[in-house]
Amino acid sequence: QVQLVESGGGAVQAGDSLRLSCTASGSQFSRYGMGWFRQAPGKEREFVAGIGRGLRNTDYADSVKGRFTISRDNAKKMVYLQMDNLKPDDTAVYYCAADTRIILSSAPRTNSGSYDYWGQGTQVTVSS
Repeated sequence: QVQLVESGGGAVQAGDSLRLSCTASGSQFSRYGMGWFRQAPGKEREFVAGIGRGLRNTDYADSVKGRFTISRDNAKKMVYLQMDNLKPDDTAVYYCAADTRIILSSAPRTNSGSYDYWGQGTQVTVSS
């Protein structure tokens, strides 16, 4: 069982930055792929960013490339999402997720069905 807890959300203005954090339980964190997803009102949950077991193995949605950065600290069992130059379209509930079946060399997966565990979400609101 893996528990994930997100933090760092809030209400900001366009152009501002936020850093989301996700704390994971369990002793196998370094073996998980980790992802950030988001869901806006009336929309489906969508992939934002992912990081594989290799620290440099990352992937991003086109809508956030160049603005968001995902990273992980295996010693602290944490994953981060640095969000810069935020836009109103980034407004959503952001979820942290763990993919416990990913293999060492794999790129992070982008489909939500590949992730086994989810946090409760943290709200990000960006006003214009």
